[in-house]
Amino acid sequence: MGRDPLAEYAWGRTAMTAGMIAHFFHDHWIELAGTITTVLGIWLTARRVLICWPVTLAADLLYLVVFYRAQLLSDALLQVFFVAFTLYGWWHWWRGVRQEGEVRVVALSLPSLLIALAAGAAGSLLLGEAAKRLHAALPFLDATLASYSLVASWWQARKHTANWWLWILVDLIYIGEYAYKDLWTTALLYAGLVALAVLGLRDWRRAEFAV
Repeated sequence: MGRDPLAEYAWGRTAMTAGMIAHFFHDHWIELAGTITTVLGIWLTARRVLICWPVTLAADLLYLVVFYRAQLLSDALLQVFFVAFTLYGWWHWWRGVRQEGEVRVVALSLPSLLIALAAGAAGSLLLGEAAKRLHAALPFLDATLASYSLVASWWQARKHTANWWLWILVDLIYIGEYAYKDLWTTALLYAGLVALAVLGLRDWRRAEFAV
């Protein structure tokens, strides 16, 4: 029997596609692992499960490697702060579980709210000036989002429901920024993170009012 050109073409295209997918996973497996652990960590945090912190730590370290390899040194430095906040949050939640038997949501006082917002504003200006010197595309927007992401991480470590409100706001702005940069896949990812933050807000508010 003669060869079927159509079948050979289809087989060739399939093999080429499989090769491209394998190459993509080979080059981007750390980034993919970081994305998966990030989503899992947020979901576990919404459930107030202590294991959320080692999962989040893994995501922080994976993205630290991703940003360092890409020579995005400011983003890599930011991950160092996230690692520090994650380690603190893990310890703080673990201590609360030992003392109270569960992760209890803690109300955010007005003075703490104002101090954190002021710290976020100061961080935005400092990071913005640094990003401007590095000729970043949107220096002060990136700096503001990064600074208030740290505030949200701190509130999360301190078990304040307000962290979810701030994550929702920050991630919504990130969606717009990434859409502006034509990074639609990343924008879609952040839309998913907003959905997870909404679930986290719902669950934490229930837990807060149940106390």
